[in-house]
Amino acid sequence: MHPLSQLLAAIQAGDDELAENLASRLGSIPTDDLQTLLRDANPDRRWWGVRLLAESADPQAVSLLAEALADPDPTVGQCAALALRQRPAEAAIPSLIAALASANPLLARLAADALAAIGQSAVPSLLAVLDGSAPVARLEATRALALIADPKAIPALYRLLEEDSQLVEYWANEGLERMGVGMVYFAP
Repeated sequence: MHPLSQLLAAIQAGDDELAENLASRLGSIPTDDLQTLLRDANPDRRWWGVRLLAESADPQAVSLLAEALADPDPTVGQCAALALRQRPAEAAIPSLIAALASANPLLARLAADALAAIGQSAVPSLLAVLDGSAPVARLEATRALALIADPKAIPALYRLLEEDSQLVEYWANEGLERMGVGMVYFAP
């Protein structure tokens, strides 16, 4: 039996251990071969499609991973965000920014991690999230900006020091500290 067929049989049987073992040995699978899994009604199969797509060298993989961020099953989106963190791609920025506002806090956090991995190219989009977005999106955008530590974010991070959210304030201060411009307190 062909290794991909064996993998699909293990996924169908729900044998995750065998499927992972087979997946790690297969390496890159063409996206055309993954289309069935990515469009399956079963979220577990879609998750496996994204998991396999994460290993794909196909240039189309990034756009398919970006699409998977919006999957109705949060675990599929989380898997896609993890994959995009491992293979940072500017093309995924708009989808990752949208995922920051997810009702699923883990997906929002993983999307922020992926944006931080992209780095300076993500800064303008992250700065835009700070104005009028949902609280979770603002928090994760602030955290990503702190991790990136791009000097272009300094004015925005200073403004966030007056934020109502202690977590946003913490990450704004953390980002400023990373850039060496944090607040210094003097004893009178």
